[in-house]
Amino acid sequence: MLNFGRTRNQPRSNRSMPLGGLDYADPKRKGNHMGKILLAAALTALCIIMLKQSQTFNAPSLFSLHEEGVTHVLVTGGAGYIGSHAAMRLLKDGYRVTIVDNLSRGNIGAVKVLQELFPEPGRLQFIYADLGDAKAVNKIFSENAFDAVMHFAAVAYVGESTMDPLKYYHNITSNTLVVLESMAAHEVKTLIYSSTCATYGEPEKMPITEDTPQVPINPYGKAKKMAEDIILDFSKNSHMAVMILRYFNVIGSDPEGRLGEAPRPELREHGRISGACFDAARNIIPGLKVKGTDYKTHDGTCIRDYIDVTDLVDAHVKALEKAMPGKVGIYNVGTGKGSSVKEFVEACKKATGVNIKVDYLPRRPGDYAEVYSDPTKIRLELNWTAQHTDLQQSLHTAWRWQKSHRNGYGSSLVMAA
Repeated sequence: MLNFGRTRNQPRSNRSMPLGGLDYADPKRKGNHMGKILLAAALTALCIIMLKQSQTFNAPSLFSLHEEGVTHVLVTGGAGYIGSHAAMRLLKDGYRVTIVDNLSRGNIGAVKVLQELFPEPGRLQFIYADLGDAKAVNKIFSENAFDAVMHFAAVAYVGESTMDPLKYYHNITSNTLVVLESMAAHEVKTLIYSSTCATYGEPEKMPITEDTPQVPINPYGKAKKMAEDIILDFSKNSHMAVMILRYFNVIGSDPEGRLGEAPRPELREHGRISGACFDAARNIIPGLKVKGTDYKTHDGTCIRDYIDVTDLVDAHVKALEKAMPGKVGIYNVGTGKGSSVKEFVEACKKATGVNIKVDYLPRRPGDYAEVYSDPTKIRLELNWTAQHTDLQQSLHTAWRWQKSHRNGYGSSLVMAA
């Protein structure tokens, strides 16, 4: 390293100094340093010219271009349970997919599975980012040519939302606002929004239709409804194509066993009942805890409408295909029938072949007695009907994946913030 500030008392001899494989004289004369700077600049310029002439330097990313006949979909939360299944279906159907996920709930292992299934250039890319970072989100939109957004990214546990409501309002409501602002700035005109039946709260009448009043009773449902309201208000003057899908309780996994549900171990107590059943069947936990046996239902336990994830992603694809500029579609995605928690547990016992131990506990805060859908509207307008309606079979499919992935997708990748 050259030290330009150093002084010498002794005379300095003439010597040659190497630079990039070249030798040149270093006499004691004015302008010597300028000569070295000019030479370095010339070499730098030569490197830049060579790079610019190379094909890889000039070729833009396929993800940054709008291509005739190719629909590029941004899938937020695409490393998660539902998002990864949706990304796989989109890729299978020929869509170009960009997954954005901060991996706080998602699994990099699911992304790796998708990358192995669809390795061709321009098919799939993964971007690690947090939707709460508006600058990062805007950069993603500026560097990619999206045609549509499927917005799945969200924390989604009712119990956790009652314990940490601010987290839910930030993660669901605020982050949706960030996505919408970037969509507006970069003129992305189609949004498929992942919402929930929790926005309805505990209706007086069953089944739930899209006209059922939305009176959510927990922060999760309230945050989702706020996000819906923001989307609807924005869509009025934006000429956006908007589809809002309010889905019920999701179960199942990819029938071919490539993807499954692998929640964080520390979140087991807040997770889906299917995950708890499988954990009990594998002796990861000592038994299943059923919270609430005094509801006004036929057996005292909550009644829910369980929708298979394969049917759910099919509804998303049909919604994307039918989305029209300036139009808003709101649809319930469910089977149209409810099953009690006790019935669910019995189906899980049969699907796993394990006599799961069950403990009955007091109600969980924020839960409601009975919720199931009327899927008439989505059947008539999107030609969608749930096909996987055998509860035991859906659980059996998911159980196969669980048995072969005892540690989920393996050790999770730790990403720096």
